[in-house]
Amino acid sequence: MKNTKYLYKSVTALLLCCVLLLCAVLPCFAAEKGETFIPVLRFIASSDSHVRMENDKTFERIGSMLEQAYALSDSDPVYQNLDALVMAGDLTNSGTKEEFNKFWTAVSNAKRDETQFLGLVAKNHDGWDMSRKELRSFYTELTGEDPDFHKVINGFHFIALSASDTDGVHYSDEQLAWLRAQLDTAVADAPDKPIFFTHHEHNRGTVYGSSTFDGWGIKYFKKILKDYPQVVDFSGHSHYPLNDPRSIWQGDYTAIGTGAIYYSEFTIDDIRAYDPPDCEDTATYWIVEVNETGDLHLRGMDILANAQLCEYSIRNPADSANRDYTPKKLKAASKAPVFAADASLQAEATGDGALRVTVPAAQSTDGMPVVLYRLTVKTSYGLTAEKQWYLPHYHVAKGEETVTFTVDGLTKGSYKLSVTAETAYGVKSEPVKGEAALDSGVNGIGFFFKALVRPVVRGVQVVCRHIFK
Repeated sequence: MKNTKYLYKSVTALLLCCVLLLCAVLPCFAAEKGETFIPVLRFIASSDSHVRMENDKTFERIGSMLEQAYALSDSDPVYQNLDALVMAGDLTNSGTKEEFNKFWTAVSNAKRDETQFLGLVAKNHDGWDMSRKELRSFYTELTGEDPDFHKVINGFHFIALSASDTDGVHYSDEQLAWLRAQLDTAVADAPDKPIFFTHHEHNRGTVYGSSTFDGWGIKYFKKILKDYPQVVDFSGHSHYPLNDPRSIWQGDYTAIGTGAIYYSEFTIDDIRAYDPPDCEDTATYWIVEVNETGDLHLRGMDILANAQLCEYSIRNPADSANRDYTPKKLKAASKAPVFAADASLQAEATGDGALRVTVPAAQSTDGMPVVLYRLTVKTSYGLTAEKQWYLPHYHVAKGEETVTFTVDGLTKGSYKLSVTAETAYGVKSEPVKGEAALDSGVNGIGFFFKALVRPVVRGVQVVCRHIFK
């Protein structure tokens, strides 16, 4: 009996140690804010509102964002403040004074006095109409704020850089020297607290959308930020979804992508800057809370659904040992999605050489969203006749229950079909398989177009979209 009790206690202790080890190693996906987390600072981190004169869509989204954030703050039993509204550039779509006036009206109508506006102007959309010097001057006249600033709120430092005042110069040497000086001041004042740095474009090689291939990253701050582990860097520009786990990055410092108030964008395989047909039906922002010890609690919010997309707990990033969200750790934590045990693939012939293929949505097993589905169609001889991907609506609060592919250009015959689901780090599910038979299909010319000509046409379309965007 004693041996049994001893064995039971030993096994229990071993299991407990394993659980504690996993909790220490793996990051907290969809983490719940603990009861002991008491905010001493709360702010919105957002960007890319692209306010236009001919459309009130984003004008209204700014008001909705603030209204929702105030409702959330007011409902907190301990801390009701919304201390700041951070907006990381591309406030307007064309950079005209009329658009800026409209943007500021949206902010002024919704912002309470206790919420500090911490915005900046970007070189691209904000800088399209005025000279850079005129833009910065007009921005200050309109908002009463400097386009580059260093402010302290509740003991936490906020630093930001707008595009320089010289046309053709993105960030000047004087600005970069000023940034380092401000960071030194912040570290001297509060070395054990996070420092919030905001600019428009992502730092290259950090968050989703910042890679060289994605094309939305810059290198201006790399040599500076590596010396400041306290930095939490907020940036926009790419419009890549904030609830994608790749939108949080940790290395020498912490970087966080802000998503966008106006539309979402993606990189999928060799397609950069992919805008899905319903991309404008997305609008997101972060609510960031900080406690007395510098720990962060982030909630990614969907403005249109007035709902939470994701939630993260980040241990005080000022301590360089607190790096739970490195790409290596995130990739290691990624686990294959699963389809339900009774999931089946449905294939319906919809015309000559055409199929509609439907499967139930897969489920995440690691707290990260399912970001892509892939369909493979093979002939009865095992030759690949078609490959497609499908981007699910993981970047909005309400996703789909089923996934549908439309296939055309097939010849008459029998086909074997399979669909897999995958994570942001390419970890794939087991496939759902099925079969289909077509009584009629395209002729040889149609198959030639599908196999050879159509990919070339699609490539030209992608290039043109990038040139004229």
